[in-house]
Amino acid sequence: MDQVKIGKFLAELRKENEMTQEQLAENLNVARRTISRWETGSNMPDIDILIELSDLYTVDLREILNGGRKSEKMKNETKETVLQAVDYTNTESEKYNKRVRICNSIALLFLVVYMLFKDTTLYAQNEVVSLITDVAQGVSLGMLLTGLVFSSRYGVKIRAFKQRIFKRQ
Repeated sequence: MDQVKIGKFLAELRKENEMTQEQLAENLNVARRTISRWETGSNMPDIDILIELSDLYTVDLREILNGGRKSEKMKNETKETVLQAVDYTNTESEKYNKRVRICNSIALLFLVVYMLFKDTTLYAQNEVVSLITDVAQGVSLGMLLTGLVFSSRYGVKIRAFKQRIFKRQ
């Protein structure tokens, strides 16, 4: 750990945030001279203050401890990982949507069968047939509604995930 490098990075971050040493010292409840010692590398902040600094400057704690921002290679690796996660999520959502479409197709088939039998004399004369077709209608409507609810909720989650990912890039 290079204290001088870390100190220079802390000074750079403070200046990027347009703060004076006095303002930062007041914000962290330390003396201005303490800030100066950190920035010259003669002293290091405690871990709790390092965490506060990372939050204040919105940088990763590892960046502070390394004394510099993440390399471009790390950014590209992170971007690649995120894109792979999105591809995986798309694949999973396609599998899920295929299952929902199959369930909805079966439910529609049940509804069609119900509609065909409903107006026949077999339906009116036989209580068992009428009971079975009524149950089939209820099940098919339930399957359709459930399929529609789940497919829309899952799609919303996927879209929200993609938006969060692409905002970070």
